[in-house]
Amino acid sequence: MRKERVAVAMSGGVDSSVAAALLVKHGYEVIGMTMCFSIDFPERKKPACCGISGIEDARRVCHKLGIRHYVVNMRKPLQEFVIDNFINEYKLGRTPNPCVRCNQHLKFDILLKKALSLGAKFLATGHYARISRAPVTGRRSPVYFLKKAKDKHKDQSYFLYRLNQRQLRHIIFPLGNYTKQQVRQLARGFGLATAEKPASQEICFLADTDYRKFLKERLDSGHRPGMILDTRGNILGEHKGIAYYTIGQREGLGVAAGYPLYITNIDAKENSIVAGRKDEAEKKEFIVHDAHFVGSSIKKRVALKVRIRYNHREAAAYILKSKGKIKISLKQPQFAVTPGQSAVFYDKETVVGGGIIDRVFS
Repeated sequence: MRKERVAVAMSGGVDSSVAAALLVKHGYEVIGMTMCFSIDFPERKKPACCGISGIEDARRVCHKLGIRHYVVNMRKPLQEFVIDNFINEYKLGRTPNPCVRCNQHLKFDILLKKALSLGAKFLATGHYARISRAPVTGRRSPVYFLKKAKDKHKDQSYFLYRLNQRQLRHIIFPLGNYTKQQVRQLARGFGLATAEKPASQEICFLADTDYRKFLKERLDSGHRPGMILDTRGNILGEHKGIAYYTIGQREGLGVAAGYPLYITNIDAKENSIVAGRKDEAEKKEFIVHDAHFVGSSIKKRVALKVRIRYNHREAAAYILKSKGKIKISLKQPQFAVTPGQSAVFYDKETVVGGGIIDRVFS
């Protein structure tokens, strides 16, 4: 009987390496696929996924496992779908999430299609998340659910909320029921060269954590100096360009008011920044655009939990769909609800959907 073929998206890190090793152990015909962005930063302290060193580590693991390894050139899609959006969003005073877009457009669109074209039935990744399927009854098609990982400290379901039913049918997350510590132990047991490799930097196309330096080299607008105002409209000082700031930021404002100041609003049209007390940066209502639901869309008003950024503790909210728009009303104000970030909706362990934070109200 022919084994089912699974392609594993291998970044050269410990997580994707163990994902591949587990699938080999479970009897699948495994092939490794590494996205190449033609970028590498030798001076970077933390390794980058998909750089030259990452490709070499992935190849080394594939050789250890006795599986084929392919390198897929993703330089153009990375620029088109991720980097251009990253730059444009900051120009508008918004804070994007490139990992969400990488998963949406690169890993689970282009790379998934490539895997299927190579005869694979599934694409597996090292994400910490789980997929479950509802029982098939009668003529009803299977319904797939995206769920949080067992390790809540490593859960990455937030970055995956744009997956759809067609994609979930062809995706495997082998690490969903493991903790990070267990994955390290498995890597040692498999004798993988990546067992002790440190975690990669989150944004792979940055040479370091200074995104402002990256923007400064590429911006044609969005970096003009402008006014920093208080919440009453009084001028406090001057900013260096709205692209270099984000909602909730406290450090680097260069102004004083006798109390800690936090950015509460960024107005791209007026090229101004508003700063106020911490409680003035807490908001209860906002609208998302480009909404997506993993299964069926909500009908009217529903009570769910919302995560407004990756490291945010979920907050209770009502999600209202009206006239094609999705409005979120939080039960308690949350700090730094930031346009450009993803708001992801949860029903206990299950990802319902999400969208990009657009307009924020009081």
